[in-house]
Amino acid sequence: MKATLRHGVQALLVLLAVLAPLTVQAERKLLDQVVAIVDEDVILQTELEARINTITARLQAQGTGLPPSQVLEERVLDQLITESIQMQMADRAGMRISDNELNETMANIAERNGMSLAQFEAQLEAEGVTYNQAREQIRKEMLTSRVQQRQVGNRVRVTDREVENYLESQQARGNNSAEYRLAYIFISVDNPSDEAEMEAAREKAERLRSEIAQGRDFREVAVAESDASNALEGGDMGWRAEGQLPSLVAPVVPDLAVGEPSPVLENNSGFHLVMVMDKRGGEQQQVIQQHRVRHILVRPSEAVTDSEAEARIRDLYQQLQNGASFSAIAKEYSDDPVSGSDGGNLGWVSPGQMVPAFEQAMIEADVGELRGPFRSQFGWHILQVQERRQKDISGEVRESEARQAIYRRKFETELQNWLREIRDEAFVEFKGEYGNDAPAEEEPVS
Repeated sequence: MKATLRHGVQALLVLLAVLAPLTVQAERKLLDQVVAIVDEDVILQTELEARINTITARLQAQGTGLPPSQVLEERVLDQLITESIQMQMADRAGMRISDNELNETMANIAERNGMSLAQFEAQLEAEGVTYNQAREQIRKEMLTSRVQQRQVGNRVRVTDREVENYLESQQARGNNSAEYRLAYIFISVDNPSDEAEMEAAREKAERLRSEIAQGRDFREVAVAESDASNALEGGDMGWRAEGQLPSLVAPVVPDLAVGEPSPVLENNSGFHLVMVMDKRGGEQQQVIQQHRVRHILVRPSEAVTDSEAEARIRDLYQQLQNGASFSAIAKEYSDDPVSGSDGGNLGWVSPGQMVPAFEQAMIEADVGELRGPFRSQFGWHILQVQERRQKDISGEVRESEARQAIYRRKFETELQNWLREIRDEAFVEFKGEYGNDAPAEEEPVS
């Protein structure tokens, strides 16, 4: 099927080439052209130029210098090819982003940047990007993220032993909770056994480090020289807790001053530089209030109207007021089968575990007080808080953060491997001036 469609695209291009002189003799104006065929999709010159303009505007707004135009074109084209492959995978899987979900995401982005939607739209216009263009790019990014989570997430497993080892390592380091905003440059090596190639890459990395140390902007160097997938973002890696640092850079980052480039780091894939752009930290106490609570639920159904359920719960409440056993009433009448069989016991409840109506009643109730009847989305409740305590959940939080950090580290490595795989498996044909030069592949920090 893919081959048939590919030949169909090529045949269409040939037909257009034959007909073009006949249809544009009066007005010799090239409206658009294909720069690459990617499986069943094509990338147009207008798409490439639009993306270049967007990235250029963003880099200029950040004060980041631009690489030579040819370098930028090749990098952006490579980005579009990888994006096209993933968008086609999303389409085949039937993935969609609804307008409501997209609108909510755009509103959240504006809010995180301290803007209203109108201010956000004005900021985009100032950077040469229309609001609709930004929406469509965010839609693509959301779809590619979902494809990556589905395809790559299945490859990643985190064991309990890995979590234990991670926590032991953190303890040995003194549980430093500092976070670092990092930027990254990668100089790839295709053949690590080639001494000449290795030496040339090493010299390039050392030269770039020297230029940065002498004042050249790290982000500008990343855009122009880095082989990493985030090069066009100025090498920005975002905020990373110490435990989330890639293993190669983890030993050096805590000792770097903000704005100081790391020494040149080496592994089998090439040479690496990292810089701490900003730093924040301070360990926070992880203490929460927990409630040991039990409840009785009467749920409306096809056989029981809401008013009948309310009348029943009020009758049960009166029985409890008259001295009936809470446990016995819950076992006999509660429509929550799990807690009902245990006398209504829900155990220790932490903030955020219950629906808002239940949590509000639980917080407001005195210890030992019968609270209710009140309505939640599940039906009518009576609850009783039996005990309260302050619980230090630092251990649970650290374990959860450790598991997430390990997962993220593994995911990033697997993502780079997967991106290379899908690129190798895809049919990509460059057209026109791009036909002789395909953008280079990359390797991740391991």
